[in-house]
Amino acid sequence: MTIVLPLVLPTALYLMWLAVLRRLGRVRRRALPWVWLLGAGVAVLAIVLVVVTVGFGTPQRGVYIPPQWRGGQIVPGHIAPEAGR
Repeated sequence: MTIVLPLVLPTALYLMWLAVLRRLGRVRRRALPWVWLLGAGVAVLAIVLVVVTVGFGTPQRGVYIPPQWRGGQIVPGHIAPEAGR
């Protein structure tokens, strides 16, 4: 969803805009600007990925313990507090 929605959003908005103009009788017949719509989708996707990567999550201090097999079960990976803190 994080990737598909930003790619499709400019095209969906453009098609909705064309539908409104058709209802108002102000639209001419023209081809869809696929290159511009694709470029806008890629630009929106890049912005979303940067915001999601940089803007979310809290830095956690500690040591990452990867998933382990203990007693017949998988213990999920987690961050353990650093020793001495």
